Amino acid sequence: MDTSAFLDHLRDSPIYQDQIVHQEHISPRRAEYGQLTSQLHPSLLSALQTLHLDNLYSHQAKAVDAVLSGKNVVVSTPSASGKTLCYNLPVLNSLLEQKDSRALYLFPTKALAQDQLKTLNELTSAANRKIRMATFDGDTPQNERSQIRRSARLVLSNPDMLHLGILPNHRAWMAFLGQLEYVVIDEAHAYRGIFGSHVANIIRRLRRICARYKAYPQFICCSATIANPGDHAENLTGLPFDVVSDDGASFGGKDFICWNPPLIDEVKSTRRSASSETTYILTELILAGVRSLAFARTRRLVELIYIYVRNQLEEKSPELADLIKPYRAGYLAEDRRKTERGLFSGRLLGAVATNALELGVDVGQLDATILTGYPGSIASTWQQAGRSGRGKEKSLSVLIGSDNPLDQYLMRHPDALFGREYEHALTSPSNPHVLKPHLLCSAWEFPLTDSDKKYFNDFQDTRNELEQEGLLRIRGKRWYPATSITYPAQQVNIRSTSSVNYALIDASTGQLLETIESAQAFFQIHPGAIYLHQGESYIVTELDLVSHTAYTLPSDAHYYTQSKDLTDLRILETMQEKTSGTSKVYLGEVEVTTTVIGFKKKKVYTEEIVGEEPLDLPPQSFRTIALWFDMPPKIEEALAQQGLDFAGGLHASEHAAISMLPLFALCDRNDIGGVSTPLHADTDQAQIFIYDAHPGGVGIAEKGYELILELWSKTLSLISECPCESGCPSCVQSPKCGNNNQPLDKMAAKLILGALKG
Repeated sequence: MDTSAFLDHLRDSPIYQDQIVHQEHISPRRAEYGQLTSQLHPSLLSALQTLHLDNLYSHQAKAVDAVLSGKNVVVSTPSASGKTLCYNLPVLNSLLEQKDSRALYLFPTKALAQDQLKTLNELTSAANRKIRMATFDGDTPQNERSQIRRSARLVLSNPDMLHLGILPNHRAWMAFLGQLEYVVIDEAHAYRGIFGSHVANIIRRLRRICARYKAYPQFICCSATIANPGDHAENLTGLPFDVVSDDGASFGGKDFICWNPPLIDEVKSTRRSASSETTYILTELILAGVRSLAFARTRRLVELIYIYVRNQLEEKSPELADLIKPYRAGYLAEDRRKTERGLFSGRLLGAVATNALELGVDVGQLDATILTGYPGSIASTWQQAGRSGRGKEKSLSVLIGSDNPLDQYLMRHPDALFGREYEHALTSPSNPHVLKPHLLCSAWEFPLTDSDKKYFNDFQDTRNELEQEGLLRIRGKRWYPATSITYPAQQVNIRSTSSVNYALIDASTGQLLETIESAQAFFQIHPGAIYLHQGESYIVTELDLVSHTAYTLPSDAHYYTQSKDLTDLRILETMQEKTSGTSKVYLGEVEVTTTVIGFKKKKVYTEEIVGEEPLDLPPQSFRTIALWFDMPPKIEEALAQQGLDFAGGLHASEHAAISMLPLFALCDRNDIGGVSTPLHADTDQAQIFIYDAHPGGVGIAEKGYELILELWSKTLSLISECPCESGCPSCVQSPKCGNNNQPLDKMAAKLILGALKG
């Protein structure tokens, strides 16, 4: 792609108002090659030569040698660096050399498994050898499953099916699991937070069952670049790992643009929406015939941008309007596959997607990527940007700053993006909300004994709790599930801490549109909510809390809805405390209670509030981990003397600190919650709380506690540098605030944070 010509075209446009605030030139890189010291099977060597893959990159050769020497290996390199060969070569080598060898591949999505099966078939066809391989997931026909169990030597699956279908039925898989040589965990960085904590326990259950059948498989993990690949792989599996992270792949170069929407109100620091900027740039790319992919952070934004771009194309070049599609989780599998095939074949020129397309499904050679708002982590930023430029040609990536605080901080400090280390991937396998159900699943698979403590953290305490709750019963020195428990795996939703999903039904047709996690249901599909599905608007007419069903009707509403909530927090236990700066900081367990009390109706284009309605929904409570801190001495009096609002300063500091925490932990802004108050009932003083927004916590609050001085410093910079007069969405306002961003005092927040730092 001629990136310079396209950028000049944008600069010459009438709508250009100096939106390009930074241009990072990432130089092309020549490949570095390596030589294997291990011997591969002759058929495999022949296949590599036939496919012109025999010249291995240095990191590929290093990884394959390490695996063949018997080590568990994690490969952490950027997109399009050829990580697939790092596990395919040793696995296929084993399957060719040992007729009884078996291997299991795990991917976070079904699409990745299907994609990898094509690659494996190419390799084995080139080797002129037949190896029985199959995907085993929710889409696998029932009449094929028994044959796969009996004869497949390489099974491609996902953690969901391993948890639900394979481990509880391990006796039917005895022949496969008893000869399991390798387990591959691809896209390992995706297994973080609650999902990663569940997967870590599933892997431990797998190891426990394999050991029962005298199998001790080697693990190979592949990950995008993160700060802690070795620790992360060890947390996922409970085993030690060698790390391969030096990328030897060639790279065609990239122009990476930071694009900040222009101000439309300088006093309020209000900017044109990031989605409208994405619409403009993506439309121009499609009109120029550039194969492009735009990412948006929410399902709603994906749908809106797709509608906007399609409408623009219908006006300017109608024959191109059908060459772009939306892509996100929640769509039926066949709809997603159709879009993937369209991108790969070149029939489609573009797509708008959530991070569902961030992972490594091969969608062919794309020339440009647009990121609508910072994806929440440096790792995800490079993963999404890396979807373009997967060949040797120069590519373009554009990060469009939204009006949230972290985005605007990065627009002013691009070095924090291009010159900073990657974040840590965090998991918490011993989170009791996660560990308990998996110990119950393990007991159902076969009885627990004291020897199982080598697999699970906090094993004995958690097992004893399950016994006290009547869910486990002891006989001899073995623990069995209670007689009332049947197939406990079905009750565990591994992608959240809740096992309940809500069905979204089109009442006019009876059709199931999609499913929504219960944790999000009250916020997204409450009565009166406008919900977007494949570009069409639906209004929720009823939310049945008993059957977990939301009924909708098609709508032509020109507004969207945003829920309002109230949050209360109680301290249950203080686990750690320390003095930082001028304040005491605490880490502990808290109980958070949230009540959705109403919703606002906002015009789609202008964000103007056109109405508000109350809701009567039950409160939702959960226990989690939080950090909190005292205020500096006499700060309230100092603020009062200057006529500043203490409560507003606390509230503004809380919002801004929450926005900056994802700089340090690999998490999403929605993974974090906060509460601030001038007088908390449990401490009798002013506090700011920041908590993990998942029951039990996943390590985010701990990371904030550990780096609290740096967090205060970055938060102070964010607020001080924002050009607005009294606080705006780019510094202290939050779109998720249940109190309508009242009260907020930007100047008071600056003084509080400065005093905290000392």
